[in-house]
Amino acid sequence: MGTCISGDPNALRAAAEECRDLADTIGDRFVSRHCSLWLSLAQMWAGNLTEALELSREITAEAEASNDVPTKVLGLYTQAQVLAYCGASAAHAIAGACIAAATELGGVYQGIGYAAMTYAALAAGDVTAALEASDAARPILRAQPDQVTMHQVLMAQLALAGGDAIAARQFANDAVDATNGWHRMVALTIRARVATARGEPELARDDAHAALACGAELHIYQGMPDAMELLAGLAGEVGSHSEGVRLLGAAAALRQQTRQVRFKIWDAGYQASVTALREAMGDEDFDRAWAEGAALSTDEAIAYAQRGRGERKRPARGWGSLTPTERDVVRLVSEGLSNKDIAKRLFVSPRTVQTHLTHVYAKLGLASRVQLVDEAARRGSPS
Repeated sequence: MGTCISGDPNALRAAAEECRDLADTIGDRFVSRHCSLWLSLAQMWAGNLTEALELSREITAEAEASNDVPTKVLGLYTQAQVLAYCGASAAHAIAGACIAAATELGGVYQGIGYAAMTYAALAAGDVTAALEASDAARPILRAQPDQVTMHQVLMAQLALAGGDAIAARQFANDAVDATNGWHRMVALTIRARVATARGEPELARDDAHAALACGAELHIYQGMPDAMELLAGLAGEVGSHSEGVRLLGAAAALRQQTRQVRFKIWDAGYQASVTALREAMGDEDFDRAWAEGAALSTDEAIAYAQRGRGERKRPARGWGSLTPTERDVVRLVSEGLSNKDIAKRLFVSPRTVQTHLTHVYAKLGLASRVQLVDEAARRGSPS
């Protein structure tokens, strides 16, 4: 389970295969089925949605035939999640079946069922239904801290889709701080969406790049097109139109390759970016740049997106001038932590924290910790 929470598809795949093979050797089909479901999750994170769906369906059917209700619930949850990322309308029915099966077990399994419905509703753009499912899941999942942490990513998306950017940022902050791997990549992407919605392009760009780097390091491709599309829109806003369209083309190609779709709740923002870039470039140049991006391999597209990062200089002053670490320090100061406590959270020394604060004061034109807390509260925190 710990490997699953890590969000690392490579580590999860290796552990799941080893565990499954051992279980098969001793004839323990219950454990073998669970390990196979972890393997299907690893496939999903790696962008192999077809393989993930086939395996989860196979294991769910075997679990049902064996009257193995716990594995059946987990299998239906996995199916619903994969179908949601594929944009399949069947995700809703599968999530409903997951809730029904979980009723027999109660407890955390019911929370997992409602989480499945949250995914399905979000993917379909039904924010009201997603909120209802999430509200049903949260009190049940409180008994499982790891499940609550992972559910915060969904809550951040729901809050932003509902227009509450402040709550969305807090949920995203909590998820970024507490997760790793795929979970953290998705949380960073959501936090980038929040910053975009709040008119904070530098913060959005940093988080989108961090999400892309996280995915590239662990070969996580599920969710990567979302980060690419955010960077495309941000590039267009600063006049890098060709770069933006190439990233859109690369993202579209990766979606086609992996079968992953964009959740409908994000379609309006995406279409706005496409329209703005097409109007800026004209149809012929837009189509040419799109084709150039679509022709890139995934690794080439990632390298292209990352190449321009160092070319854009931060402003010398203001919130946009803060580095990611400086923003983390500001956020933790706003939460009332001392330098010593912040140092523990960031794995640095208290002296380093004070150095970061000195830089922050200079960049923001502030003179004290109190002023910093007040200004951060006025802005809703910078990260």
